[in-house]
Amino acid sequence: MSTAVVRPPAPGRAVTGLAVRQVRPSGLIVTVLAGGMTALVATTFNQVMADPAAAGSLQALAANPAVRTLFGEPIGLDTAGGFTVWRVGTVTAVLLGAWAILATTRITRGEEDAGRWDVLLSGRVTLKGAVVRHLAAVMMVSVVTAGVIVGALVTAGTAPSGALVHGIGTGLVGLFFAATATLAAQIFPARTAATGTAAAVLGVTLLARMIGDGVDSLSGLRWLSPFGLAALSGPYVHNWVAPLLVLLAATVVVTLAAVAAAGRREVRGGLVAGQTRRRPRLRLLGSVEGFAVRRVVRVLSGWALGIGAYYLLIGLTAVSVTEFLADNPALAGQAEKAGFTGLGSVAGFAATLFALLAMPVGGFTAVRMGEFVAAETDRRLALLAAQPVGRARLIGAEITAAAVAAALLVTVAGLATWAGVKAIGGDLPVTAALHGVWNTTPVILIGLGAAVLATGWAPRWVGVIGGLPTLGGFLLLVTAESIAAPAWVRDLSPYAHLAPVPLTGVDWLPTAVMLGVAVALTVAGIAGYRSRDLRS
Repeated sequence: MSTAVVRPPAPGRAVTGLAVRQVRPSGLIVTVLAGGMTALVATTFNQVMADPAAAGSLQALAANPAVRTLFGEPIGLDTAGGFTVWRVGTVTAVLLGAWAILATTRITRGEEDAGRWDVLLSGRVTLKGAVVRHLAAVMMVSVVTAGVIVGALVTAGTAPSGALVHGIGTGLVGLFFAATATLAAQIFPARTAATGTAAAVLGVTLLARMIGDGVDSLSGLRWLSPFGLAALSGPYVHNWVAPLLVLLAATVVVTLAAVAAAGRREVRGGLVAGQTRRRPRLRLLGSVEGFAVRRVVRVLSGWALGIGAYYLLIGLTAVSVTEFLADNPALAGQAEKAGFTGLGSVAGFAATLFALLAMPVGGFTAVRMGEFVAAETDRRLALLAAQPVGRARLIGAEITAAAVAAALLVTVAGLATWAGVKAIGGDLPVTAALHGVWNTTPVILIGLGAAVLATGWAPRWVGVIGGLPTLGGFLLLVTAESIAAPAWVRDLSPYAHLAPVPLTGVDWLPTAVMLGVAVALTVAGIAGYRSRDLRS
């Protein structure tokens, strides 16, 4: 009787399998979100554009620089495909690009810094080979997402040529930022620096696209941005291939540079050497709470800069957009049916966009709790937890630091919006702007509470569970309103219970209920963290 011999997979295939396993859960979520949003907008196009007056008003959007700055140049709005690209094209591209950056630095530089690549690279797999295989896994998600977007648009009945151009453009954006993050991970010897650099590239290139769309004399900036190049292809109208070829060439160049850089450095090193000697920095190291603040300060500055710049732009364009909507009541009426009320006034416009603030700030709190779990997994908290410091105090310090940082971020957004409106002579008191952004705090705290709950009971899923109330809640609200779902479905989203402040006053009863939910989630999460073992 013979016994079959099971041979282990080749080293290269095993590394590829590991990389695919690491990106599969979050990659699947991103793919479903991108494809779902695209399909939803495309299939509800006829319902949204049923009013001929609204259709005519949409065509006037191209003449408004402020609208082009915020949402991109509107072309082909008389078709389901063109309308879908204008409405969610940039959103899906930013979502895919941001995910590609975070996933790439996490499974490459993050794993390397944690020491988990030491054994991996002690065999026949080279550092360059490991980097290439992990990059390929991230890029495959971008390719699959592009295919899902094309399939959703074709299934909705849009022109296959336009669907293909849009899908390829979105996929190339994801490929470009995966390559950018990989290159940054070879240059800098730390995950934080690599992620920050790649995120800065995303922010700058997105801003270049916005300026290029809004200012005719600077339209050439779009050729310097992956988002601009994807938009220049003009899906469903022009279907130009040249901008996509430029984006493909840029992606290939960055990818080759990343691969070459991986072959010129040592494990746990970078092309830019880290500081080997520096003066000791002992500030905020005297307590657990001070250490939590120290860890969040540098990250907070980058988030504040990005959010502040965006909401300053919102303020600068508020008067132009509201005047345009006031002159086009049909379009404003369609927006009100979609849940965006009062866009004809600066206060109403600000209230609508303030609600969106909960998504990036909620993402910030989820990232902070994810970093806390990562520090635990990497054993950086082992010695601290061995001291006479209670578990509740340890996680409580992190929660408090994240909550205070979130409050500062929303305040920055409010002040930036007020400054922008004030600069162009608009009417938005600073108190109204601050009340508007602070009104989103309950939704943000629910997101933080969900992240704490995951930290205690499901630490591997902190990012996903922490993002459900903010990102998932917003998608649920938009979906429910687009398909006329029952009221109870819409009410599952915390955004459905936010009053449009400063257009109206705060609705205190839903606010109190949401704060109670946030507290309950946080308490449950702390209890779970106290009762489980440290991860390693």
